[in-house]
Amino acid sequence: MAADRTRLRTDILIASTLVAAGVAIAVLSLHAINAAPQEMAQATQPLQTTPTPEPQKTTAPAESKPGGERPTTPAPQPARPDDEAQKAGAKPVLPPAPAEKTAPPIEKK
Repeated sequence: MAADRTRLRTDILIASTLVAAGVAIAVLSLHAINAAPQEMAQATQPLQTTPTPEPQKTTAPAESKPGGERPTTPAPQPARPDDEAQKAGAKPVLPPAPAEKTAPPIEKK
């Protein structure tokens, strides 16, 4: 019987310790939920604003005239390969596949 009481006392001690730990975790969690949000510290100084320039006199845009001047420089031409490069075409990156690995051509229906 003394062994049973010792075993019961040990079990009750372990159970009460676990209950106390659970209550402590719950209290800490509720405290963290109700806490005010943390403020973020600013790492760098704020940028200084540049002084605004003095207002300048606004001038009206130039009038557009019918038959006005057009740019005199010719438009750039698109890039085209020279004749030799065009005849040679793009060089294949890989060598051609061996004959046993090529498939027959697809037949049209």
